[in-house]
Amino acid sequence: MAEKKSKKKWMQGAIKREGALTKKAKAAGMTVDAFARKHQHDPGLTGQQARMYLFALKPASKKKRKK
Repeated sequence: MAEKKSKKKWMQGAIKREGALTKKAKAAGMTVDAFARKHQHDPGLTGQQARMYLFALKPASKKKRKK
């Protein structure tokens, strides 16, 4: 029987090379945010890193509160 994977901590496994996007942005002389927005539509690893960075900045959706 296959085990169910926990979906709560999926982002820790998604980040493979921590700090790589920051290093690329610094080499380009840009901020990380500006670099990610410029390269978010690129194919390959840089585009994936940029999209993941921008996704991580989104605020969490507000759950419906019980009254």
